[in-house]
Amino acid sequence: MDNTSSVSSASKDSVRVNKYISASGFCSRRKADEYVEAGCVTIDGETAVAGSQVFPGQVVLVNGKPVIPTDDHIYLAFHKPLGITCTTDKRDKDNIIDYIHYPQRIFPIGRLDKNSTGLILLTNDGDIVNRLLRAEGRHDKEYVVTVDKPVDEDFKRKMEGGLPILNTVTLPCKVKLSGKTTFHIILNQGLNRQIRRMCEYLGYKVVRLKRIRILNISLGSLPLGQYRELTPKERKDLFSILDKNRK
Repeated sequence: MDNTSSVSSASKDSVRVNKYISASGFCSRRKADEYVEAGCVTIDGETAVAGSQVFPGQVVLVNGKPVIPTDDHIYLAFHKPLGITCTTDKRDKDNIIDYIHYPQRIFPIGRLDKNSTGLILLTNDGDIVNRLLRAEGRHDKEYVVTVDKPVDEDFKRKMEGGLPILNTVTLPCKVKLSGKTTFHIILNQGLNRQIRRMCEYLGYKVVRLKRIRILNISLGSLPLGQYRELTPKERKDLFSILDKNRK
């Protein structure tokens, strides 16, 4: 009876290996099954099989890379103020890390110009950083932009159709006029100072630029200069989107 009780207790603390891998954000559960079937997953050095259980403290590797439990990962949404630089270089007195002063080591995913405000994500999960940056040309980022003179349908059409900057032509994008001098723009491209350069090409100067969304993560009512943790749903949806982009 003691043995049965012990097994029962242990099973409550364990989780199936495919669920463990997917919950970490490494990939979807279906993809995890494929890794297991291919013999690419080990648990404490032993090759996992379908249905293998992972117990607390065990080390899971996929193709030799450790899978870190979600609880050890940090995913933050931050409302960046003007003047803050998206760098981990402490020599920059305006660096984002010192500003946030988070108790654990984190780093920004991508960047947002020093003269821009709005949403930027920070994490300690190197895998998701690589996946997001690799998918740079395939994920939406939405901005609210104010320029120095009125915008019209001709401006909208030219912005959406692509403009020659930085020795290339910008990819098609979506623009919605939302005020006399204000518009929303959704990009799936990340050229240096892209929106400012596009506006300059058409004879406009950006007065204010604020990012309000990255993929499924919205800035919402998060106060300027504050951060929050991503919700479980936001994380799940984000991982799902990135997993689709891998294929």
